[in-house]
This record gives sequence, C-alpha cells and structure tokens, in this order.
Amino acid sequence: MKFVVQRVANADVTVDGQVVGKIGKGFLVLIGIAEDDTKEIADQMIAKLLKLRIFEDAEGKTNLNLASVEGQLLLISQFTLYADCRHGNRPSFIHAGKPDLAEPLYEYIIAECAKTVPVVEHGIFGADMKVSLLNDGPFTVVLDSRELF
Repeated sequence: MKFVVQRVANADVTVDGQVVGKIGKGFLVLIGIAEDDTKEIADQMIAKLLKLRIFEDAEGKTNLNLASVEGQLLLISQFTLYADCRHGNRPSFIHAGKPDLAEPLYEYIIAECAKTVPVVEHGIFGADMKVSLLNDGPFTVVLDSRELF
C-alpha cells in the first residue's frame, strides 16, 4: 500500500464538474492499493499517517501531527501509484489491486480515518477525478508499506 501525503492549505476533488470532496488545512492523500494488501496493512498505514508530524510548531519545527492542528483529510484512490515503468514506455499496472479488492480497502480506510478525524472527505473510486490543491510548503511524503513494515 502506498500513501502520497501532501500537506495542504486546501484541496478539493471534482467529478463530472461537481465538487465531491473539499478540505481546508490538512492532508491530501493519494492512496495506492496493491494486489496483496490487507486490512492489517491498512491499519498500520492509517496509524502512521495520523501520527505523521509534518506541521510546524511555534518554533517552526515540524513537530505537530494532524490532530494537533485540527487538520482535515481528503482521501483519493489512485491505482497509478503502482505503475511499473521498467519495460518500455507504457506503464503496466499488474501489481495494482483489482477493483474487487481495492475498493473495499479504500472504503475501509475512509471509515477508519473518520473514527478519529472530524473531517474526512474523499473522491469516488474509479471515477475520472480532477484534484486541486494548494500544497503547503510544499511538503510531500511517500509512505510505502513495503518499506515501513
């Protein structure tokens, strides 16, 4: 599982010209689910995400997590995080989780985050989405379960 975490001043996602998710200060998280991911891996990734200290404290040091700044979450499913570009110029996505695995895990991640984060917005699984953000910093971190656990 991969999370691309972007610290944002604000972000939104639009589907068919309609805003379906919008946040202020917080994290925009692009979520890639692999073919062998599980709820247990999702739980570990969520715990790491929510403890991630990338907001500045009064001294300007990145010491604060999402809860400390009353931050919000915008969660976007993005299978292209598992693009394999080793052969040729057209990416292969054979390691991305199939929709029957990935969609329930994406919904699970949303539900679990909503248990502790007051504002959790999200995109629509499988939709053609337009994502806008004001990256704060910019500050972007990649969490990869194969490297973390």
